[in-house]
Amino acid sequence: MTLPDAGTLLLIHNPRCSKSRAAKALLEERGARFELRLYIEDPLTRDELTELRRRLGLPARDFARRGEPAFSAAGLGPESGDAAVLDAIARHPELLERPILVRGDRAVVGRPPEKVLELV
Repeated sequence: MTLPDAGTLLLIHNPRCSKSRAAKALLEERGARFELRLYIEDPLTRDELTELRRRLGLPARDFARRGEPAFSAAGLGPESGDAAVLDAIARHPELLERPILVRGDRAVVGRPPEKVLELV
């Protein structure tokens, strides 16, 4: 799967995460039509992560879960560049912050979950 075009909402989701579940519920409450991508089961490719970084408009470390053991195990730190962080997320999808909502050329990290409503 590739990231969607302007006509589709995609929620990059982990059902085990309370923030991700809350964002999904907000979208459902508003009747938004969206696709789900369970990124732990269907990890984003390195190319998709590069495109996601562009759509978010953030450095990769800003949408990586820096507190996860895999972050430091991958040799990453506060000064790690985009390439290293994206490579690590591609190898360890649990490092991807969630939820993320994608629509067209934009994406937002749903922290807090209400942030996803910016794209609805």
